[in-house]
Amino acid sequence: MSETIIRNPGNRDHLARIRPLGRTVTVTSGGATLARSDAAFVLAEEAPRYGELPEVIYIPSADVSGLTPVEGKSTHCPLKGDASYLALDGRQVAWTYDRCIDGADVLSGYIAFYADRVAIETQSAA
Repeated sequence: MSETIIRNPGNRDHLARIRPLGRTVTVTSGGATLARSDAAFVLAEEAPRYGELPEVIYIPSADVSGLTPVEGKSTHCPLKGDASYLALDGRQVAWTYDRCIDGADVLSGYIAFYADRVAIETQSAA
């Protein structure tokens, strides 16, 4: 994958740049490994209304384990689509886009973690 740009259909200034991470990413919590992948990508969202947003690493769901769905919680992003949430031992730690907006389908099948709720480490790919 090279860089991909997705845009909010209702606000062309709201966009996200998606690029391959190019490194191995490992996500842990309390000593347990929740994810390890060489196929992750980085999403950098530009939303003038909200200011600068932190980059987020998305990991293929096949490379993630140990999470359970958070029942009854979903949100909608006008740029990306409808998200659902995932928990570890009852604590919400990640999200995924179940229904993506046209053009954002690259997010389908990927999971992102809250950087302040788990440890996310990257290293040079093997």
